[in-house]
Amino acid sequence: MSIETVSRRRALQAIPAVIGMSTIGATRARAQKYHIGGAELKLGIASYSFRKFKREQVIQMTKQLGTTYLNIKPDAHLPLNSTPGEIAAAKKEFDDAGIVLVGCGTVYFLKDDEADMRSKFEYAKRAGFPLIVAGPTQVTLPKLERLVKEFDIKIAVHNHGPEDKYFPTPQSVLKIVKNLDPRMGCCIDVGHTARTGANVVDSIAEAGPRLLDMHMKDLENPSTKESQVPVGEGKLPIPQIFMQLIKMKYDHCVNLEYEIDAENPMPGMQKSFSYMRGVLAGLQAAGYSG
Repeated sequence: MSIETVSRRRALQAIPAVIGMSTIGATRARAQKYHIGGAELKLGIASYSFRKFKREQVIQMTKQLGTTYLNIKPDAHLPLNSTPGEIAAAKKEFDDAGIVLVGCGTVYFLKDDEADMRSKFEYAKRAGFPLIVAGPTQVTLPKLERLVKEFDIKIAVHNHGPEDKYFPTPQSVLKIVKNLDPRMGCCIDVGHTARTGANVVDSIAEAGPRLLDMHMKDLENPSTKESQVPVGEGKLPIPQIFMQLIKMKYDHCVNLEYEIDAENPMPGMQKSFSYMRGVLAGLQAAGYSG
């Protein structure tokens, strides 16, 4: 039996006890960043989860959940057509609250229009977003490379599952970005990936250094979008997902995107964070290194 097999087994055995502790009293430090085996995993939030709430409420709820990492949904919390003054004011609100803006998205690049594409990069630059979670087409994606180089802003293409006629899977993204600037890659949505029938863990491994962002969720039925549940209550292989991220020394965000219970998302999001923290604390306690 290999050392890696023993390590994985020991780590998986350690997880349930730590999850139990975290759900009883919230893990000791409510950690938002985990250094495990050379990886630096950051637990954050996609603000689409809070789409029914105003920006000041989003800030408070983010802090309540014990993280400072936030990916902004422009339509909901900082519109793309905001003036420079409005962007500066919003940025100050987040800065004053200690919120780290890790990106924005999903931002769509459906028009083959240089001015339209440039305006979205200018928006991201003003707001200080280091990354755009993007919804391009096969035509517009390669054309974004020049703007990525000019603005030094990463593009992470979000796969949206079987209904997405452009990029349903991470593999469909990788086919195009593999020869483009290394700042162009994937935002793997684990739920949408599972619904295509693709193996989520293998897809993460295949993306490798092109994995620039993650949207985490869980599904009771891995083929049904409407079956989303709090992370840990569904069928997706959450511990194995984190193990693969550790193995490849992932150092970007894992952002919870909680798409259900839009009017009252906090209970489900709290359960999701407790579970994810429990998994990571268990892997840390077991000395898992990939």
